Amino acid sequence: MKEGEMLKIVVPASTANLGPGFDSLGLAVSRYLELEVHKGDEWRFIPQTAEVQTIPQGTENLIFQVAERLASQYGRALPPCVVKVSSDIPFTRGLGSSAAAVVAGIELANELADLSLTIEEKIRLAATYEGHPDNVGASLYGGLVIGSHRNEETTIVHLSDIDLDLVAVIPSYELETKKARSVLPQSFTRAEAVEASAISNVLVAALLMKNWELAGKMMECDLFHQPYRQELIPELPLVLPFAKEYGAFGVALSGAGPTILCFVEPGKGEHVRERLAPHFRHCQVETLTVEPKGSQVYKTTLEAYEMDR
Repeated sequence: MKEGEMLKIVVPASTANLGPGFDSLGLAVSRYLELEVHKGDEWRFIPQTAEVQTIPQGTENLIFQVAERLASQYGRALPPCVVKVSSDIPFTRGLGSSAAAVVAGIELANELADLSLTIEEKIRLAATYEGHPDNVGASLYGGLVIGSHRNEETTIVHLSDIDLDLVAVIPSYELETKKARSVLPQSFTRAEAVEASAISNVLVAALLMKNWELAGKMMECDLFHQPYRQELIPELPLVLPFAKEYGAFGVALSGAGPTILCFVEPGKGEHVRERLAPHFRHCQVETLTVEPKGSQVYKTTLEAYEMDR
């Protein structure tokens, strides 16, 4: 980044699993992490919105940690920068806030250290950092991703034309992924694994065919995680009957929760939100859409930036 230039990095939020697609399905959604990056004398991260007021403001920040680790892998050093951070992705609510930060860190290192990474290299790095490709894949690619992360390779199938409305029921409490994973069984029998995997396969096929009724049915049949996490998220069994009554075709935890997503045919989301909201006054109930674009990086001069504002 040259003197007088500014970087802007925009990364969408994401939801993972969609019910039975555990650690392999991700969907980008219309909330965003944005970085405004300027050269500086030392690394500083300056929060601009309420959701990021508590972030570390120095080199302990996750975005910097990811960027520095990546740059060092390639034998590069990062020039100190001042980064203004804006986000409307709530922390630890199942909408991929940490995955968005990981992707932002990779994009930041790629630009500052001139790494020229391909998107295939970025997803490999991101999935290795996170341990699975669902949230980071959605934030990188946009749309729907079906991913597999293995020791030797990370594979992504990407579909950008998934057109859905989403209604998010966002409880006020946080739920750390570590705690949400602690209630899951350590193993499944072969018969249980076959049944659970078959449900996930049919969900993917239904989404590709836009068979919404079948997709919703498979979301409810999940055996991998939702039956166990329900004890941590009392809203989950309450949302399902109301959402289905008001027109949603499916309901699933967003990632590890506690956010619950209602999947609705295009154009019907606001109706479902209006009907659902009075039942969950202790939660935020908001409409979202699928974000077809993944992470974006823009370069501009400070002069041009100020003229555009």
